[in-house]
Amino acid sequence: MILIADSGATKTDWYAGDNPENGQLIETKGINPFHLKEEEVFRIIREQLVAQLANADTCTAVYFYGAGCIPEKTGIIRRSLEHFFPRADIHIYTDLLGAARAVCGKQPGIACILGTGSNSCLYDGEQITDSISPLGYILGDEGSGAYIGKRFIADCLKRQLPREIADDFCREYKLTPADILDRVYRQPQANLFLSAITPYIYRHKDIPEIQALLIDCFMEFFRRNILQYKQKLPVSFVGSIACFFEKELQEAALRSGLHVEKVIKQPINSLIAYHWT
Repeated sequence: MILIADSGATKTDWYAGDNPENGQLIETKGINPFHLKEEEVFRIIREQLVAQLANADTCTAVYFYGAGCIPEKTGIIRRSLEHFFPRADIHIYTDLLGAARAVCGKQPGIACILGTGSNSCLYDGEQITDSISPLGYILGDEGSGAYIGKRFIADCLKRQLPREIADDFCREYKLTPADILDRVYRQPQANLFLSAITPYIYRHKDIPEIQALLIDCFMEFFRRNILQYKQKLPVSFVGSIACFFEKELQEAALRSGLHVEKVIKQPINSLIAYHWT
């Protein structure tokens, strides 16, 4: 049996099986080494993963793709996996490499993540060869849920959107301008607050002003990230924002002279196919 994991801050999708057809899909809490202590990682794997596996002792390999999995931080994940799967070869990779293998397989391409945050890389069919730093939602993360939410709120408060849109949004979310400033500047995890606005934007995305805002945000993502790569290759996406706003994303790509090859919401099924190809 092998284990494949795709992990974000919120949840981890696991696949356990001897082949790609009839394995076991398990969902656990997200495992990000920047946010969790080692004992928390240990507990999640023991109580939410191993407890559901019928044959954990037969595992021969683990392929873990996760947010925050830079080399300096992966030790707390590796030690927990080695404890529960002592016979397995442990491989820990970034979520960006997982996205690249999911959407590009073993072909060169440009792989992108558009979710709460954004990221991108140049991929040669095996490994990442270049990446523009996403810089987070304050300095970067163009095209992400947090970036779109930030732009939408700013446009509401600066009267860049019709008054009825701003009033309707504040009424639905029960927010005043003072509340918004408090959530963004004083309370923790402002990026999650900003990203949580995207369902409202999605429901109103056919309003011309909001559609123009979305296309502009995605064009910023292309201009400040994808167009910086020296190789011009097909561009593919993983993530909920890319899926929900695919029409606007495609339009922004067209205006930027780029071709979007593939858009998928979650990479786990494509990663299963990758590891049995």
